[in-house]
Amino acid sequence: MIPSHPGLSRRSLLGAAGLALAAGTAPPAAFAQPSTFGPLRRASTDVLEIGFVELGAPAGPVAILLHGWPYDIHTYEEVAPLLAARGYRVIVPYLRGYGATRFLSDATPRNGQQAAVAADILALMDALRIDRAVIAGCDWGARTANILAALWPERCSALVSVSGYLIGSQETNRAPLPPQAELSWWYQFYFATERGRAGYERYRADFARLIWRLASPRWNFDEATFQRSAAAFENPDHVAVSIHNYRWRLGLAAGERRYDALETRLAAFPSIGVPTITLEGDANGAPHPEPSAYAAKFTGRYQHRLITGGIGHNLPQEAPKAFAQAVLDAVA
Repeated sequence: MIPSHPGLSRRSLLGAAGLALAAGTAPPAAFAQPSTFGPLRRASTDVLEIGFVELGAPAGPVAILLHGWPYDIHTYEEVAPLLAARGYRVIVPYLRGYGATRFLSDATPRNGQQAAVAADILALMDALRIDRAVIAGCDWGARTANILAALWPERCSALVSVSGYLIGSQETNRAPLPPQAELSWWYQFYFATERGRAGYERYRADFARLIWRLASPRWNFDEATFQRSAAAFENPDHVAVSIHNYRWRLGLAAGERRYDALETRLAAFPSIGVPTITLEGDANGAPHPEPSAYAAKFTGRYQHRLITGGIGHNLPQEAPKAFAQAVLDAVA
């Protein structure tokens, strides 16, 4: 039975006609099928057709792995098979604005606010008839996993989050940071301008490659690895969703009213009581909080792990065995 969700009605989750799972494996013609995961599947919610890959035992415990920006499902191309081999049903979806995921209506705002992205994953769980799952992620995916664990703990059996507690609010983001910290967010200010939007539209692959290098300065990824993910940025809504995400954070773009109640709850920075393991790479070049700043937000069984060896921001792809082990241990 689907529980009631404040700020998100049953109708908004299921849509007037209900949710339909498309079991066919052919992706939209404009997007190439992932070469390393196996068949691409699709599920329809009231807002999106979500493209995802699924590995492992259909009746096994579920692990949902969430990528960030500017990355894609290949963040988990080594993690997913490791978990599948341990009996898990592994779901790796493209977030809105990435890869094979598409909006069902041209009229739907290309909204990147945190509550909208989290609601997408909750709706995907409903579409796939998944009652509970371990939710794991990094970057946007970690924030989304945090939100699901905080607001819908009955749907989250455990949490694995790179860089810890990432729930934010527009009010908090209004406060200025010290200059060195502000420098780390240079792209957020760039995206606040129309020049930034045009620049990202024109140079999205070059931009992503730069972010990868800055965020993971010791990750020696090859061009083939980058190009597998870069294909996901050609989604027609990628730029709009990305720009809105960063403008919304600064209060420069409005969110959708359907998510207002959720954002009010998130602005109170709710604690997370599900079993949790947080991870950090020892060479993360992206902005991230210190573990001591967020440890108290996790009120259930909790552990933090520092992953050494020059591991950067895209931790699951750079240290897949450590990430997969954290998922297994969080649930154990």
